Formats: sequence, C-alpha cells, structure tokens
Amino acid sequence: MNILFICSKNRLRSPTAEQVFADWPGVNTASAGVNLDADNPESPELLEWAELIVVMEPVHRRKLATKFRRHLGNKRVVSLGILDDYQFMQPELVELLKRKVAAYLP
Repeated sequence: MNILFICSKNRLRSPTAEQVFADWPGVNTASAGVNLDADNPESPELLEWAELIVVMEPVHRRKLATKFRRHLGNKRVVSLGILDDYQFMQPELVELLKRKVAAYLP
C-alpha cells in the first residue's frame, strides 16, 4: 500500500509520519506539503502514486481538493485532526500518529 502523508510545509508532521511508518510491513510511504513554501510540495505524480492520502488537518484536504481535484479521483483521503503543535519526531506526535493511522494500515 502506498501512503502519502500531507501537512502544510512538509517539515514536521508529515515527515514524521513518513518515517514512523516507513518500515511497516506492506507499506510504502512518502510525504508532501500543501503550502507554496513546502519543502516537498504535493504533485500530481505523488497523488497518483498514493493509494491512501493522509492529511493532518481538514484544511489540507480542502487545499488538495481545490488544487488537484482531477488527480484525486476516487482516492481515499483521511484527515487525522493533528494540529501543528509538534516538533519533528516528538514522542507525543509519534504516539498520536501510531494511534490514529493504525486502523488504515494493512
């Protein structure tokens, strides 16, 4: 399963999620950001690659739908409701991600 994690700037939350689940059996991960100044901006290629798109906040889903509606097709987009209150690999963020994402993993 190819999972794309998305946050605003691809600096803290989505790279953490990408790393946390990178070794999960049967899962390939990538991450991107929806803001113009994202370290790794989302792209049609990443969206087409992804079988599951996991966004950190509802605003990320709205931005994706506005900018990439035709590339999303019938892809599943899940919002975790994780605010930008954490540092990269912060233990609390790692635990929160594990708890919220586990239900969607193979």
